Amino acid sequence: MKGRSLLLLSMTLAASSASFAQTAPSPGQMKPVAYKVVDGNKVDNDTLQGWRTWRALACERCHGAKQEGLVGPSLVDAFKTLDKNEFHRTVFGGRVDKGMPDFSASQMMQKNWENLYTYLKGRSDGKINPGDLQAIDAK
Repeated sequence: MKGRSLLLLSMTLAASSASFAQTAPSPGQMKPVAYKVVDGNKVDNDTLQGWRTWRALACERCHGAKQEGLVGPSLVDAFKTLDKNEFHRTVFGGRVDKGMPDFSASQMMQKNWENLYTYLKGRSDGKINPGDLQAIDAK
C-alpha cells in the first residue's frame, strides 16, 4: 500500500510540475503547419530539425521507423486529426498509463516540438518519405 501511495504521489507531482513548466500555447502563438519537400526526402530546415528531434529522442522505439506504430500508435494515422495543442499536451505531459513518456524535461523537445509536429504532419500527409532526410539545399 505504501509503495502504491508513493507511486501515485510521484506521478501527481510530476504531472503538476510538467503543467507548471510547460503550458499549452494559445492558437495565436503557434506557427501554421508549413513544410517544403522536394523528392520526398529533401526538406526545409525546420522540418529537418523535427526529424532530427525524432531520431535523437528515439521515438521510433515505440512508434516505428516509418511512424506506422509498434507498441505505440501509428502517428501517420493519428496526425490526420491530431492538432498542435493535443500534440503539445501529449509530449509535455505524456500518457504514462499507455507508456508514453513526458518529454517536458527535454531541452531538445522544448526547442523543436513544433518542428517535430511539422515533420510528422508531412509524413501523415504522404509528402515526406520514411527514412533519412536531408536539407533541400544539400549538395
